[in-house]
Order: sequence, then structure tokens, then C-alpha cells
Amino acid sequence: MRMLMNVKIPNTEFNAAVKNGSVSKVINRIIEECAAEAVYFTEEQGCRSCILVVDVDEPSKIPRLAEPWFLCFNASVEFRIVMTPEELRKSGIDELGRKWSL
Repeated sequence: MRMLMNVKIPNTEFNAAVKNGSVSKVINRIIEECAAEAVYFTEEQGCRSCILVVDVDEPSKIPRLAEPWFLCFNASVEFRIVMTPEELRKSGIDELGRKWSL
């Protein structure tokens, strides 16, 4: 299942990794382990953040994706199920609209 993984990294922890020279190595290692379809870095509410598109075929895979961020950066991690336009078309949304319209 395709999921959007939103990682919010506290400034204190990230700044410490930048200052001690480990940030690139740690980030690259985490991203490699995640095997993400896409990775984007941005800002969220004044903090650094990372948005990844990952495939989660079963819930037991979530710790493998989230724990590196928790342990290395004290980050918060959220997962959201996402779908492509093709997947939305397959969902039967038009039929659901007809079925549930009042």
C-alpha cells in the first residue's frame, strides 16, 4: 500500500547532527533503508521535515520505516494512505456517490 510518510525533525537534534558532521551520512542511510519511491525535504512549522512516498505491504513494516527517524533525530512520523489518479478511478467512487446520495 502506498503511503505518504511525513517526518518532522526537531531543530535541536538536526542542528547537532549538522554541527558534528553526521547529518548527511545518517540521512542517506535512513533513506536507503526506506527504499522510498520519492523523497522531498521541506520546512514544516519552522522545523525541517522530510516527505517520503513508501510502500507498506503490511503494518509490521512501519517500525522499519519510522524507528530510524525516532532514534536518530527524535522526529515525529505520520503515515497517510495515498493513491494515484488511476487507483482513485478503480475505487468505484462514482458508484459510491450514487449509492450514498440522499
